[in-house]
Amino acid sequence: MLDYRFSTALQMVLSVAMAEQSGKRSTSAILAYGLEANPSFVRKLMVPLTRDGIIVSTLGRNGSIHLGRPAENITLRDIYLSVTEDKKLWAARPDIPARCVVSANTCWYFKSIANEAEQASLEVLARHTVASALEEVKKAGTSGCDLVPEIDDQHKKAQ
Repeated sequence: MLDYRFSTALQMVLSVAMAEQSGKRSTSAILAYGLEANPSFVRKLMVPLTRDGIIVSTLGRNGSIHLGRPAENITLRDIYLSVTEDKKLWAARPDIPARCVVSANTCWYFKSIANEAEQASLEVLARHTVASALEEVKKAGTSGCDLVPEIDDQHKKAQ
């Protein structure tokens, strides 16, 4: 089963950063609308992001979501580790009976390869910050996107 927590959390954090740069307000409802996701799913992902100081939120009618620290100080690795917690990139098969040289050694071998791949992935994510990712996204622009005019109306109603 595919795990969309990281990609969803990344989009959420980039959206919050973009809203801050634009002087606009972010809420779980606005984020959910942009993600085409249930607001409760967005709030569920906000729990670890808030716990780890990546975002902060204020409650109430005028509540909003902000970055918990400067965008330059949040790496994509931070976001990944926050929302995936202890889940490994690849899971090894449970230990199986050792019936030959392959079945006796595949589990530890796979775990060592999976750990190496995960470390390499984390190193790549550590080299990118929310600030650098947002700049890359902004360079690409909105060509080819179906902009939804109602989002601006919803944003204005939420303020």
